[in-house]
Amino acid sequence: MTKFVPTWLLSSASLAIAAWLLGDHMSIGDSRDSTFARIVSILVVGAIFTVINMFVAPVIKTLSIPFIIITLGFALLVINALLLLLTEWITGKFGVAFEVDGFWWAVLGAIVISIVNAVLGGFTKNAR
Repeated sequence: MTKFVPTWLLSSASLAIAAWLLGDHMSIGDSRDSTFARIVSILVVGAIFTVINMFVAPVIKTLSIPFIIITLGFALLVINALLLLLTEWITGKFGVAFEVDGFWWAVLGAIVISIVNAVLGGFTKNAR
């Protein structure tokens, strides 16, 4: 539990920044919602994304090791994009507005999320 909260907050921030950078191609919440409602949407999407990355991603990445090696790591881009699309699907089941415009935008979103998460994670590790 102690690792979940910082990971959840970093993921939420990374998702929010990615949604802001990708504009209309990735959105969290409804633009007509209040600021509080949008923050809640970001936190819910971040929580679901964190749970997927903590439990689903390691299993898929372990089973995909041969493909990751053969493709020199490019399969990780596909896996991360599919995990982002899985997050979109699950949040839709909970009634939370999170949309990605398709697979290639999910690939770009996964790249942005990974970079932002690494940068923000570096800052938080230096703060400790």
